Amino acid sequence: MAEQNFVDYVKICCRSGAGGAGSAHFFRDKLNARGGPDGGDGGRGGNIILRGNRNVWTLLALKYRKHVIAGRGDNGRGSHSSGAAGEDIILEVPLGTVAKDAETGAIEFEITEHDETRILLSGGRGGLGNSHFKSATNQSPRYAQPGEEGKEEWKILELKVLADVGLVGFPNAGKSTLLSVITAAKPKIANYAFTTLVPNLGIVSYRDTRSFVMADIPGIIEKAHEGKGLGHRFLRHIERNATLLFMIPCDTDDIKKEYAILLNELKMYNEELIYKPRVLAITKADMIDEELKEMIEQELPDDLPVIFISSVAQTGLTALKDILWKIISRED
Repeated sequence: MAEQNFVDYVKICCRSGAGGAGSAHFFRDKLNARGGPDGGDGGRGGNIILRGNRNVWTLLALKYRKHVIAGRGDNGRGSHSSGAAGEDIILEVPLGTVAKDAETGAIEFEITEHDETRILLSGGRGGLGNSHFKSATNQSPRYAQPGEEGKEEWKILELKVLADVGLVGFPNAGKSTLLSVITAAKPKIANYAFTTLVPNLGIVSYRDTRSFVMADIPGIIEKAHEGKGLGHRFLRHIERNATLLFMIPCDTDDIKKEYAILLNELKMYNEELIYKPRVLAITKADMIDEELKEMIEQELPDDLPVIFISSVAQTGLTALKDILWKIISRED
């Protein structure tokens, strides 16, 4: 996916429709000049609705649509005829889209399923016609309710990429290379920091036609939880991944320390992230011999599965997929 076409954050002004006014109409025909009240209700104002679409991967369609305006409800009419509801505006969004109030930052809801619909901003209620106000002491009410005004609010939509496995590591840890080798995805790969600026998704084929989704997410750096580097742009995508694959190159000075830094960044951003299943892959393993490999193993954390892999030499990848599939499918 081209970087300029991947949009995972938009801020839009939403205006729902006003409700139509109720009618203060009285029944009249050639045989009845003084009929009772028969005013219909006004139609409700249009809602602004989000609908999940598994075929949409970005919020690009909303990037330049700063104002979203729903239709006004029609006024009620005689013969108890209600006005038509205002036109709803339905915005197709990717799965994993989170809606927030722009003023308070409060999360309102999250779209996680295909065709799931949620009202982002509700339209105003239609006014009641005068027939609702008829009583024993007031047989001919000459008034009806006005329609309720629509609302105007700024909303923030954020996308959190949905995937079975999310790749976690510093820039140049080999995440994009791994994704390009075991999936059909073609992320940008180069020998400098922050080659990956947007998430890339790939389908990993597994045994017996099974598969799972892997996400290559922009590299993390120390103090990313404070917004440094790509900061929260990176970390919010991690929240929607079921399993985390930590990737650290074998030539790192202190693998255990780097792992601790990565884990701490996740904890500082959202403590719940550290409870996700984790796997540690030591990358670029084709650069070391068995003796050095054994020395590195003695320094590795012992609270998670660890595997040595090389995307270039394509070694350890089948075993890695076996480990990930076992965790994803919760096989014993």
